[in-house]
Amino acid sequence: MYLFYAPNIKETLTLPEEESGHCVQVLRRTAGDEILVTDGAGQLYRCTITNPHRKHCELKIDQVETPTPLHEGFIRICVAPTKNIDRLEWCIEKCVEMGVDEIIPILCDHSERKTINHERLQKILVSAAKQSLKTRFPVLQPLTRMTDLQVEGDKFIAHCIEGYEPSDHKYALQQRIVRGHETTVLIGAEGDFSPPEVEWALANGYVPVSLGAARLRTETAAMVACHTAVLVNE
Repeated sequence: MYLFYAPNIKETLTLPEEESGHCVQVLRRTAGDEILVTDGAGQLYRCTITNPHRKHCELKIDQVETPTPLHEGFIRICVAPTKNIDRLEWCIEKCVEMGVDEIIPILCDHSERKTINHERLQKILVSAAKQSLKTRFPVLQPLTRMTDLQVEGDKFIAHCIEGYEPSDHKYALQQRIVRGHETTVLIGAEGDFSPPEVEWALANGYVPVSLGAARLRTETAAMVACHTAVLVNE
């Protein structure tokens, strides 16, 4: 069943205009039909359509549920926007489907893209969350300079520069993630992190990790990190 999104749900519910149009004009739902709605904050509403208007579809709430989270802990991916914005959009879509809790686009020394369209990325996030039947939507933060990050929990950096760790050794990410913990993984730009950025990360408690032997694109690395964290926490 298709999942609709309506923030600020009250006892009587009206779908936002875009959701109303999709429900009534595209999916041809009509009065008496049952649909699922989420507030994006973890609640699932089983509703009946009472007024199938294409701009303000009105519903009656029949039942409220709080589905069990799909994984433990909290997963945060901080990724530098790619030069080709399509790659970042695809990355966000897939990370949402897998179960990321927060995405922070980060500005790095080697970033070729220094701006993002936050509104468009938010729409992609919401669409992916609905399509994968998520009732708790991840948070998309504004573009933030990497060295301005302030996060808690277990922190990791996946870089490709040699010589910044004891014995020049990085553990596999899956070996360092602790089930149920808050987890943050930094993924750099296409040119990788700069040496000063790696030094900053290590000085601020980030543990260097490996995502495998293969050299990965930025968006692929972000998805591998997300999927690894989700699997450990399921």
